Amino acid sequence: MKYLLLFLGLLMIFSCREKAKIATDVNTKEVEAKPLDTISIKEQKTFKTFDGLADTTFVRLADFSDDFAYDLRYATENNFLKAKVYDCAECYTRVKTAKALIEANKEFMQHGAKIKFFDCYRPNSVQYKMWKIVPNPQYVADPVKGSIHNKGGAVDITLVDMEGNELDMGTDFDFFGKRAYHDNLDLPKEILENRKLLKETMEAHGFWSIRTEWWHYNLSAGSNDKVADFKWDCED
Repeated sequence: MKYLLLFLGLLMIFSCREKAKIATDVNTKEVEAKPLDTISIKEQKTFKTFDGLADTTFVRLADFSDDFAYDLRYATENNFLKAKVYDCAECYTRVKTAKALIEANKEFMQHGAKIKFFDCYRPNSVQYKMWKIVPNPQYVADPVKGSIHNKGGAVDITLVDMEGNELDMGTDFDFFGKRAYHDNLDLPKEILENRKLLKETMEAHGFWSIRTEWWHYNLSAGSNDKVADFKWDCED
């Protein structure tokens, strides 16, 4: 009887160990079988820095920040020219312009908004294309003299909220009429407040506006640069 009880005790210990081993194996297999794509891994995007770059160097803005939105109209037919004059949509500026834009955008984001680009640097050869389509200095700068867009110091912009919805500025981009003028105060309060936020913030970061276009901003430090015809590469 004594040996029988000892045998039964040993059998129970062995059985418990086997059950524990089976449970461990099952759990291990469940972990091994769990698809890797269900594991959340936040990738950190690496951006370029301005270290070692001259202020007049042309840079692609998206390489330095992803806090901007883009709707580069001249890479489409959705513009006043009704023609596509850029081979592909890219936003380039001089380094000093890019730095000022990034700082301005940081301030906009404190208000729950961010910059959306309609146009940035414009090669002088494109200015000639535009002049050929619309040879009117009221709408297109004479390419012989060039515009600050051709110098990499001008941008056409609006503001969007953090979900990408455009703030109401009263008109679309490239609307040529008094409703787009900065000094037209006969507009709803919301529109005036949105334009004020855009204008005052950009001016605080070294930009100046023109009276007839709420979307156009020139960097004061960029007006003396040379007209350029730098052309960016398009990815296939």
